[in-house]
Amino acid sequence: MQLSVSVRRLTLPKFLRACCLTLVGLAAFSQPAAAANKPPTISGTPSPPPTWVHVGSLYQFYAEARDPEGKTITYSIQNKPSWLQFDTRTGYLRGKPTAVGFWTGIKISASDGVNTVSLPAFSIRARANPNNAPTISGSPATTAKVGVAYSFQPTAKDVDGDVLSFKIANKPSWATFSSSTGRLSGTPSSSHVGTYSNITISVDDGAKSATLPAFSIKVSGSSTSNRAPTISGTPPKTATVGTAYSFRPTASDPDGDSLGFSITNKPSWATFSTSNGTLSGTPTATGTHSNIVISVSDGKAKTSLPAFSITVSGSSSSNTAPKISGTPATSATVGVAYSFKPSASDANGDSLTFSIANRPSWASFNTSTGQLSGTPSASHAGTYSNIVISVSDGKASVSLPAFSISVVQSQPRNATLSWVAPTQNTDGTTLTNLAGYRIHYGSSPSVLSQTIDIRNAGITSYVIEGLSAGTYYFAVKAYNSNGNESELSNVVSKTIQ
Repeated sequence: MQLSVSVRRLTLPKFLRACCLTLVGLAAFSQPAAAANKPPTISGTPSPPPTWVHVGSLYQFYAEARDPEGKTITYSIQNKPSWLQFDTRTGYLRGKPTAVGFWTGIKISASDGVNTVSLPAFSIRARANPNNAPTISGSPATTAKVGVAYSFQPTAKDVDGDVLSFKIANKPSWATFSSSTGRLSGTPSSSHVGTYSNITISVDDGAKSATLPAFSIKVSGSSTSNRAPTISGTPPKTATVGTAYSFRPTASDPDGDSLGFSITNKPSWATFSTSNGTLSGTPTATGTHSNIVISVSDGKAKTSLPAFSITVSGSSSSNTAPKISGTPATSATVGVAYSFKPSASDANGDSLTFSIANRPSWASFNTSTGQLSGTPSASHAGTYSNIVISVSDGKASVSLPAFSISVVQSQPRNATLSWVAPTQNTDGTTLTNLAGYRIHYGSSPSVLSQTIDIRNAGITSYVIEGLSAGTYYFAVKAYNSNGNESELSNVVSKTIQ
């Protein structure tokens, strides 16, 4: 879908009045009737014309001709490539090639009706738009200690702006790795002492990859003179809604060090004491709380109880099916993050688990929250149908209505301006030396900080490309060959999505 639309027509005022720069009417000179015609002159911007362009990129060239007698100039072109457009009134050549190619003998001429002048013939080569490989850098630590957190985050960039993903080879068993950020982290225990060799982290843009040099991590004990603390105890693995639950482990340190306790995956209804390790509370809803780990540390080494679960049962055997609601977006844009998270509840307070059928390949799904999210790339354009998200309390399951997601290509963010050329000076005389225009624009009508100089009086429209999202304000000034400018035109605006 074309995002750029023409902004309403701009009307330029006359040139600045007295006390500022003013254009003075020129006295008329008589010319002998039999004087010979003077041919026009021709140049261009840029000079010489560009001789290559990437496939899909905009090619632009402005031919500029002047006639010493003020005659109307008409432009023509020979051997014009089919993908280019040429304006015979202004000499403006523009277009985007769709394939690799080479076009020669292109020649632009200007005529005043009597004499014709031409620019030197030139060629244009359309080149393939190459993909640049991403870059990755960083110096990972090559040592780690038992009981001490280890972390390394590489830095990766892609000049083409492609979405990056990370991979690792020979990951240490005690560490986790993020494929979206490249972060390697973890805390080794005493059983992990040793050297983990030939670890490689790489980044991929979907076409090319880059890899950090292979490295090793040597895990050593925190201290040869310290002995780890001990912890024991068997926590109850069941609880009842409305009934108090409590467990306190037994811990000691052979060196007499002070001890501190910690917990992971604590149930939301429970409290935990870091000074004595007591886990206690009264559950309010049924469900299973898994992978609970209670640990003790002497500040140098940590020891943990085996992971355990607590299953909370209710006082009633009747079950009510859960509820699920939400309206997922049915379209997504290439390169733009998509996300949908349904709302779900259970009258019995049961623990809920989500599932999905026909998940799009570019998206991930969270079975704990039901969130479907991801960023499609250009290769994912198309429609993904019959997607169904469900929720279960372990006894009954309900689903949202099936839906589809259409992935579309992102659209360019452009603004097209057009205006009417001025014909008079402020003193009422005819304007004969109009030289060009300056477009001023910005994010505020009072701060038009960006300027585009159009050095061709025959151009009365222009496309500003590559704008980011936001609201922009535009105005135009005209100027003559002496450098005098008109007042600023009316300000118009456009919102880019």
